[in-house]
Amino acid sequence: MIRLFRSKMYLALALTVVVLLSGVIGYRYISDYNWLDALYMTIITVTTVGFMEVKPLDAESKIFTVMLIISSVIIFSFALSVITEYILSRNSLQLLKKKKVKNQIKSMSHHVIVCGFGRNGMQAAERLKAYKRPFIVIERDKEIIEKYEDEVLFVEGDANDDNVLLEAGVERASYLIAALPDDADNLFVVLSARQLNKGLFIISRATKITSQKKLELGGADKVIMPDKIGGDHMASLVVIPDLITFMDQLSMEGEHTTNLEEVAIEDFSDQVECNSLRDLDLRRKTGCTIIGYIEPNGKYIINPEADMPLKPKSKVIVLGRPEQIRKLNEMFHIQS
Repeated sequence: MIRLFRSKMYLALALTVVVLLSGVIGYRYISDYNWLDALYMTIITVTTVGFMEVKPLDAESKIFTVMLIISSVIIFSFALSVITEYILSRNSLQLLKKKKVKNQIKSMSHHVIVCGFGRNGMQAAERLKAYKRPFIVIERDKEIIEKYEDEVLFVEGDANDDNVLLEAGVERASYLIAALPDDADNLFVVLSARQLNKGLFIISRATKITSQKKLELGGADKVIMPDKIGGDHMASLVVIPDLITFMDQLSMEGEHTTNLEEVAIEDFSDQVECNSLRDLDLRRKTGCTIIGYIEPNGKYIINPEADMPLKPKSKVIVLGRPEQIRKLNEMFHIQS
């Protein structure tokens, strides 16, 4: 539709230029005007302002003027209609698009809200998209929204505004990522989101060490410092380069990479008797390896023993290639 309007506008512009050139050339050679007078006569004719002609017109010039007026009125009317149609249609498309976005948001629950679509927000969105997790981005920069609106679901506005958070469905969301560049803004987002949804799991970005404690007191469950992580990562590449490279492979996408997956014990209990890790037998069934266990109280156990008893509401961390993870999800009907 946009291409159709653009082609019509190009046509209207081309016809307008043709009319003006025809008028100038016609007055120059039919009425024997100089170029300036020919341009003047063309302008006052096509705009119908009513000024007097430079000199009296002969019969041929009068006929030419009549034809110029008729053609210019038709072409200018066409150009005006194209511009009006484009503006009205553009506004209508924007309204329809906003209505569609609102309907999508209303139907979402247990989703992730990403506040800010800068470098960190964009990386978070890409990862969520790779894991097929539903998410909404709150962004106030219109240029960014227009650039990525076909790929990402946006809510336009300030994430510090409670109404904007409510529009993004914060009451129904499960997670919120505060990825704004300013720590104070992230703190306000954390405070507002925590008041609106007590059960929301909030992850916040921080640039200063002094902000970490404030964000945690404000209600953030996890505080991430990208600059600190980046520095640690670079130093680790010097000290233990092969291990860090291996760890990087775990976060890469592709058929030959290795992924980590978090699975609740309840996902297994309906299909197998899972009193211990040995009962699950995931290595033989799917090729995945259990490398961690999370107790109901949140305690992490690395490389658990095979005979470790499993408790309700606990989780296991499994390691496997993409096809192995897919086999695990399909075998136990796990929603990834």
